Amino acid sequence: MKYIVVGLGSFGASLAEKLTEQGNEVIGIDTNMNKVDNYKERISHTICMDATDEFTVSGLPLRDTDMVVIAIGENKGANVMSTALFKNFQVKRLVSRAIDSLHEKVLRAIGVDEIVHPEAESAERWAKKLCLKGVVDSFELSDDYSIIEVTVPKRYHGKNIIESHIREEYNLLVLTTIACSVEKSFIGKTINVTKVKGVANPKDTLNENDILVVYGANNDIKRFLKDD
Repeated sequence: MKYIVVGLGSFGASLAEKLTEQGNEVIGIDTNMNKVDNYKERISHTICMDATDEFTVSGLPLRDTDMVVIAIGENKGANVMSTALFKNFQVKRLVSRAIDSLHEKVLRAIGVDEIVHPEAESAERWAKKLCLKGVVDSFELSDDYSIIEVTVPKRYHGKNIIESHIREEYNLLVLTTIACSVEKSFIGKTINVTKVKGVANPKDTLNENDILVVYGANNDIKRFLKDD
């Protein structure tokens, strides 16, 4: 996949590096030439430019880019301006970093697809969420093993855990499933409701809107997700 990461601070640079390591093509952008030079050997491409300048941004390969991540953290104004600019260019998928609750409200008003809080979430975790299809969340137990939450792949809809043969084919252990539903609150607002079903039973049916929680080796997880 092809990514643009705007802002090569500690989070943005780490995310861009990990996405590059996973075989993606990444353009890392920053206004600081020292940062751009520092990461040019570890990120696919690095560019020194102002991501709040419409003319400059228009020269980027936006149509060919699968995702743009605005990782600017030290300057909320630049973050919002850059986010709004990329949103106006109608990029395929836009993720932006929020510093506080007010900042997040502004980003949501702009219409950002996803918001990241790097103070609470690691670059490793986000690299996995952005790279692997269907991943809702992940937790790294070590460099080689993880627990992930993933939307139930279409090939398993209506089957139970035994019939899915996940353990036999991918060497992954299904820990539990999470049921997702849409309900209305007492004031009529639509809300998403999730319910953990407890320890997985081999006879549990995997429904279309469920989330599957599995444990295993990262290579096996990637193979499992790639087959969908």
